[in-house]
Amino acid sequence: MGRPTRSWKLYVACFYIFLFAPLAVVAAFAFNASQYPSPPWLGFTLEWFAGNGAVFGRPGVLRDGPMLASLLASVKVAIPVAALAVALGTANAFLLERHEFPGKALLANMMLWPLVIPGVILGISILAFSSRVANGLEDLFDADLDFLRPGLPLVVAGQLSFILTIATLVISARLRRFDRALEEAARDLGAGPWRTLRTVTLPYLRPAMVGAGLVAFLMSFENFNTTLILVGSEPPLPVYMYGQMREGASPALNAVSLVLMLGTAAVATLFALVSRKAD
Repeated sequence: MGRPTRSWKLYVACFYIFLFAPLAVVAAFAFNASQYPSPPWLGFTLEWFAGNGAVFGRPGVLRDGPMLASLLASVKVAIPVAALAVALGTANAFLLERHEFPGKALLANMMLWPLVIPGVILGISILAFSSRVANGLEDLFDADLDFLRPGLPLVVAGQLSFILTIATLVISARLRRFDRALEEAARDLGAGPWRTLRTVTLPYLRPAMVGAGLVAFLMSFENFNTTLILVGSEPPLPVYMYGQMREGASPALNAVSLVLMLGTAAVATLFALVSRKAD
C-alpha cells in the first residue's frame, strides 16, 4: 500500500477527535475552579477530587460519602459477576466445545440472544420473573426472600444474564485452539482426568479466563440500563451519577468520570497484555 493521502489523514484525525474530544473536555473541567462543569475556565483546582466542601459547598470525590458508597456498591456487584462469568463461562465452553448433543446449535444460538435484547427489556423481564417467584415462595413458605427483590443480588443476576455470554465466547475461542494431544500425553503418563484438567488444560485457558474476567468486571461496572431497573436502596455508581445529573451537574461528576476513565484504561491495557500473552 502507498503512503496515506491527505484526505485519509484528515479522516483519521476527525475520527479520533470525535472519540476523545468529549473525554478531554470532561477531564479538563474536572480541575475547573467553578461550581459548574462547563466554561468559562476560572482556574485550576483539586477541590473536586479531595476538597472538604469548604470552598464550593460540596466535597470532592474522595470525601463524598454517598459517591464512595455507590462506588463500593459497583465493586460489590462487579466482583461476583466477574467470578461467576468466568466459572460458568468455562463450564459452558467445555460443554459447547467438547460434547455433542441434540439441540447443541440451537442452544449456542440462544446463548447470544441476551446480547441483542435491550437492557431495559432484560431488566424488566428479570424483575417481573423474580417478583412472581418471590411472591409464590413467600406465600408457600411464609418467609421473606429479599434476594429476589430489587437490590444488589438481583443486579448481579441481571448483569450475569448477558455478560456470561461474552465470557463464554472468549474462553470457547481459546479452548477451540487447544491441542488435545497434550491431554492424551498427560493421560499416557498416568495423570487422571481431574489432574489433567488442573495441570494441562486450565493453565492453557488461564489467559482467556483472566481476560474474560476483566471484560466482565468492566461491563458490570459501567452497566446502566439493566442495573437501573433492578437496583434497590444501594445504587451502583452509574445509577448514582444519573441521579446527580438530574439534580444538577457539578465538576465532581467530571472528577469521578476522570477517575473511572483512568481506571478503565488501566484495566483495558491489562486485558490487552493478557490477550497478547494468550496469542
